[in-house]
Amino acid sequence: MTRLRMPTGVPGARMLGLGSAQPERVVGNEELSRQVDTTDEWIRKRVGIVNRRIAGKDQSLVDMAVEAGGKAVADSGLGPSGIDTVIVATCTMPAGIPQAAAQVADRIGIKTPGAFDVNAACAGFCYGLAAASDMIRAGSAGNVLVIGAEKLSDWIDWSDRSTSVIFADAAGAAVVGPAEQPEIGPVAWGSAGDFVEVIGTTPEGRIYQEGQSVFRWATSSITPTALAAVEKAGLAPSDIDVLIPHQANLRIVEAIARQLRSAGARTDMIVADDIIESGNTSSASIPMALDHMRAAGTVRGGDVMLLVGFGAGLTYASQVVICP
Repeated sequence: MTRLRMPTGVPGARMLGLGSAQPERVVGNEELSRQVDTTDEWIRKRVGIVNRRIAGKDQSLVDMAVEAGGKAVADSGLGPSGIDTVIVATCTMPAGIPQAAAQVADRIGIKTPGAFDVNAACAGFCYGLAAASDMIRAGSAGNVLVIGAEKLSDWIDWSDRSTSVIFADAAGAAVVGPAEQPEIGPVAWGSAGDFVEVIGTTPEGRIYQEGQSVFRWATSSITPTALAAVEKAGLAPSDIDVLIPHQANLRIVEAIARQLRSAGARTDMIVADDIIESGNTSSASIPMALDHMRAAGTVRGGDVMLLVGFGAGLTYASQVVICP
């Protein structure tokens, strides 16, 4: 029998660098209240957002991905030549082809890498991170750049209060490399295809969502997956220093934190609230929140973090990660 030779893997993977990018234009609640039937008070109460960033026509999703990815590569200390694979998680590319990853890699200066996009909507970064970690452990990749990038403003009906006050534009990125001791835990993930209709796009290319249905699903179904990720990593909820859920809605974020504390997480567990100033940026929200928190000193190297992604599909994924 012919025997194939397989590459030698490594025990684990870890984050080596972080980066993020946002448009310059800040859109506050008062500005939105002049173009849609809403108020600052209503938006703060229902979703917790005060400001969000919106890109202009001359700033593309790829532009933001290049900026965030370039910062992460620089932060890792590897340089572009040290990256052999690029994954871009996104659900808002203008068209199915060309995909983002290859052109993002080329503009950063990463030559001839493996490059592909992942569309798991708001869970996309966690899916990409899981794929990167497993590829490194299997020996099929050396160092992987994982980017979550969205230009949701291209898909918004600005007269629709259920979406126009929530979504925003951004990119967040992490470089993932090999580790003698695993610092990215096993992923716990899944999907709920029977809820596929609650978030989607119209034939005209505009995002819609059934907000109450999404809220009920997220607040009742996501915490068990987060706890499963903690268990898979061999830890207890009390070991988690930082919770970084997808920044979908501040009430959802707070509900997940309460449920985790009821299951044994500490009262001093830090909880990301980047949505207040950044809005819901889908696949970009988790890596961008982490980058912002590290820059602010809210999280530090060595902190045990629980990442929790969930969104359209419906898809969800969680993993425990050590802060770089």
